[in-house]
Amino acid sequence: MWRSLPHPGRPVLGATGVRSRAREHPDLSELAAPTGPPSTWTALGELGSALDAARLVGALPRLAAAPRGDGHLVVDIPGWRAPEVTGAPLRAYLRAWGYDARGWGFGTNLGDPRRDVERLSGRLLELVDEVGAPASLVGWSLGGVIAREVARRHPDAVRRVITYGTPVVGGPSLTTIARAQGSGTGRVTRRLDAAAPVPVPLTAVFSRRDGIVSWQACIDRSTPGVEHVEVSSTHIGMGVDPDVWTVVADRLSRDPA
Repeated sequence: MWRSLPHPGRPVLGATGVRSRAREHPDLSELAAPTGPPSTWTALGELGSALDAARLVGALPRLAAAPRGDGHLVVDIPGWRAPEVTGAPLRAYLRAWGYDARGWGFGTNLGDPRRDVERLSGRLLELVDEVGAPASLVGWSLGGVIAREVARRHPDAVRRVITYGTPVVGGPSLTTIARAQGSGTGRVTRRLDAAAPVPVPLTAVFSRRDGIVSWQACIDRSTPGVEHVEVSSTHIGMGVDPDVWTVVADRLSRDPA
């Protein structure tokens, strides 16, 4: 669905949002291992994050053609230091497409993954008991780390996990804001090994334009069956990138079996 097509106008159509720039990566051998945080030049690219939102206009026909949802619960988890409202556009789209999309309920993600895994686990179990069916978790950046850990602890309550811009190796050492973020992420991500893989369907979205998290750190080489989808968005712009939205909508529509 997201394979590159040999078309001379594709770069322009992709830049305007008319065409998707996302592509799947079934072969991880072509993806390099992380060597450090994003370069200064890549980090400066985050200043153009508003352009990712501008692509939503050109992508409207694609977004309208996405598979309709089945009404199941979707919990959206914000990134580090991001207020819950940052996920409101994606949640609104998912609700319009038939999902029970909700925020995680704890406001701004203050960067304490150990605490947040505990309290989101409790909230998730309450919500799942309320609706009577497992929920999907969608997490941006550190929110994806939390989503993965909650799914590992409570696989019966989680239908699917989708992350974007989420580091799974290296912790804060592979981020631009390593010192500010502290060591909490590293303590959680070090649990991601072959002995305890995420036991539910998992999609990891990453971007080589990510100026906050090293894109190589988002490659999960431990979880069996994980699928990787590359987009062309800044880290901050991922939440309003139409290619991320279409990937999320497509995966949520799939049978988790």
